[in-house]
Amino acid sequence: MRTDLFDFDLPQERIALRPASPRDSARLLVVRPQAGADAAPALEDHVVRDLPSLLRPGDQLVVNDTKVIPAQLFGRRLGRGPEVAIEATLVERLDGSRWKALVKGSKKLSVGDTVRFGDEGKVCFLGQLDASVEQKGEGGAVTLAFTFHGPVLDQAIAERGAMPLPPYIAARRPADEQDRADYQTLFAREEGAVAAPTAGLHFTDDLLARLRDAGGGLHTVTLHVGPGTFLPVKADDTADHRMHAEYGVVSEATAAALNAAKRAGGRIVAVGSTSLRLLESAADEDGTIRPFAAETAIFITPGYRFRAVDVMMTNFHLPRSTLFMLVAAFSGLDTMRRAYAHAVATGYRFYSYGDASLLFRGE
Repeated sequence: MRTDLFDFDLPQERIALRPASPRDSARLLVVRPQAGADAAPALEDHVVRDLPSLLRPGDQLVVNDTKVIPAQLFGRRLGRGPEVAIEATLVERLDGSRWKALVKGSKKLSVGDTVRFGDEGKVCFLGQLDASVEQKGEGGAVTLAFTFHGPVLDQAIAERGAMPLPPYIAARRPADEQDRADYQTLFAREEGAVAAPTAGLHFTDDLLARLRDAGGGLHTVTLHVGPGTFLPVKADDTADHRMHAEYGVVSEATAAALNAAKRAGGRIVAVGSTSLRLLESAADEDGTIRPFAAETAIFITPGYRFRAVDVMMTNFHLPRSTLFMLVAAFSGLDTMRRAYAHAVATGYRFYSYGDASLLFRGE
């Protein structure tokens, strides 16, 4: 499909720079596709705390329990000419001391260079956080070998690192201490993401309690969100775009529970595009969800036949993004174009810290 079919106008002021407080006070646009080529979708304005009344008893919510690490490090090149500022975003742990990173200014680095990140640690034995450049790849990819290893390295990164805010927020303000709490979901357990599964940011303990009281189930999967989630689609046709792979896990217990709920008539409600992509990667043709522990690069565009997910909760996404293509596949391109036009016109807040939508699957 042509990429320009997924374009739309979005005023800059619609981009949220801070989340709603409390989290479940964010707005929620309910989108129900209607039968018939010319039928307008049913659009309902709610808030996230209304979610229990919008679902049915027996519905099963699936959330992503990945945890964002403070993966953005600021440092300087040492030992070869004048010091040069370096900004690195850690994207993949290779072993106890080595990380693959995306580096701004990578052309100023050579294999064997030393980069020193941050200042002295808060804990004296950590000293300086140094890394050597082990390998260079394309697009700013650099393999860094740190002088620390394992938990000590994790602590040093946590002390010096900043939350890797999406570029559309980072371009307007720097990350701060508040982001360490704001840019982490209630479900965050498994460290490894460089971006938050943002639909999960809307949940509170009170909302979870009311969902359980209403007869809903809650299950976790893990998909470590990588920097590819922010990359624009540069190809003119979706067939020419290559998705970046991300590692995900669906446990045997979660797969069994979801399959049993489906057999009993419950619906699977994916909280976020990451949960949906992982569940669809783990599902057979007949919709049976299998245990899964592998990378997935699934790219969902209109025409895809959904196997597992019936309802989707997600934030509002960028024009021409793979995520807008996904929601267009789920509820229909015309439906989503109308829904987004309504959201823009009525003041919904977009992107990671913005409001949410509850989408029902189109036929």
